[in-house]
Amino acid sequence: MTDGAALSVSRLHKKYGDFEAVRGIDFEVAQGEVFGLLGPNGAGKTTTVEILEGLRSRTSGDVTVLGHDPEDEPRAVKDRIGVSLQATNLPDKIRVIEACQLFSAFYTRRTNIETLLKRLQLWDKRRAYYTTLSGGQKQRLALALAMVNEPAILFLDEPTTGLDPQVRLEIHTLIEELRDAKTTILLTTHYIEEAERLCDRVAIIDEGRIIALGTPRELQEKVLGHARVEIVCHSPLHGTPPHWSDEAVVQISENGLEISVASPKPARAVVELVKWIDGQGVELADIHIKRPTLEDVFIQLTGKSLRE
Repeated sequence: MTDGAALSVSRLHKKYGDFEAVRGIDFEVAQGEVFGLLGPNGAGKTTTVEILEGLRSRTSGDVTVLGHDPEDEPRAVKDRIGVSLQATNLPDKIRVIEACQLFSAFYTRRTNIETLLKRLQLWDKRRAYYTTLSGGQKQRLALALAMVNEPAILFLDEPTTGLDPQVRLEIHTLIEELRDAKTTILLTTHYIEEAERLCDRVAIIDEGRIIALGTPRELQEKVLGHARVEIVCHSPLHGTPPHWSDEAVVQISENGLEISVASPKPARAVVELVKWIDGQGVELADIHIKRPTLEDVFIQLTGKSLRE
């Protein structure tokens, strides 16, 4: 385990009978890092996270969480981590404050519940029954229950699945606040834009293997390399556009109104394109720089979309 790593996974395997759900993965998460696991259903994300949380045994490999093996020392691990599962269901008639008090009693370290609920905009709902909460409020309560012990690592498994855009934005803002406070977070998600916005690094996992690992920008540049500059003009272009290196790919539409350049140096391409277009006396209608997304990276690596 690297010094400063909050958790470490080495050669991790998990089999269910003849089916191997996790096929020898390796990664580390640093203290204070937000680390994302991206992959389609059945990729092995949840199995991996449950092994780290001490909820599931592994077939082979080495795992440490805060210096402890979650299989050999589950109590030590569970006392220091917070977990928000894909779905949290509580008794209908339990009140918000009662749920927090109950969960808080499970740990040796406890946070101030009033402060926590105010932070999550739930203090006014502290005496409300669980059954009366909205979907967003239930998800914020699930996060509160994962944070009652001031966890050293927070595990968030699909924290915004099924939520409407406004509630998803609220959860994103909370995670960003936790990231700014240097809380270590392991996040699984189906949402590419969520990983790009929240994660310091991501691992793309498919069929039980990690097929790419790095910052979102590193993966975008490593796998696809080129940004695309797209320009629309008010009148047709004529002549030959500027010459770039062999790496650049230039395309002009049949009507001459649109030109695009895929280049590893998009800023330079923009300058030279604008000069060339201006030299023709043509007025620009629109200009756009499109960088490859994690979705592009995922499709390039796996040949399928993230939610398949």
